Amino acid sequence: MRIVHWLNALAVVIMVTSGWRVYNAAPFFDFTFPNGATLGGWLGGALQWHFAGMWLLLVNGLLYLGLNLTTGRLWRKFFPVGPRGVARDLAAALRGKLSHADPRHYNQVQRLAYLFVIADITVLVLSGLVLWKSVQFDTLRTLLGGYEFARRIHFFAMALLVAFVAVHLVMVALVPRSLIAMIRGK
Repeated sequence: MRIVHWLNALAVVIMVTSGWRVYNAAPFFDFTFPNGATLGGWLGGALQWHFAGMWLLLVNGLLYLGLNLTTGRLWRKFFPVGPRGVARDLAAALRGKLSHADPRHYNQVQRLAYLFVIADITVLVLSGLVLWKSVQFDTLRTLLGGYEFARRIHFFAMALLVAFVAVHLVMVALVPRSLIAMIRGK
């Protein structure tokens, strides 16, 4: 699963940074992303990077879900999760009292966060399909409120994913042995 994790990380970096360049071509807010933080150099180049990242994310994501579903890992790692457990573990984390004795065991907040990421990436894929092939996915476009609303859904889902990555990196910095485990497997 380590290689899948790192391929997902690469795909997300490609998708986000090229997506920022695509956004810059037709921004709907009063800001654009700094060109130095974007990938692709121009709209056409950014779209090529975005499509390359899309295929990496799709194939790797399907592999991740397939492996997790067929081995039962999805249920073992991410369930059960419930409001009481999330509240308990969140309170412990905020007090600095959350145990990290076994980094292979996810607490309730981690479980919820990882399930959220799976749902968020699903929203990104669906809204991305509308942006990519709006005519072919007209029913999906309608369900998402039209092309322009799908752009906003895509943008906010991306922002939530970037926020998750930021928190994820902070947590890795606070518990550095989790990074070692993701590199060495121990």
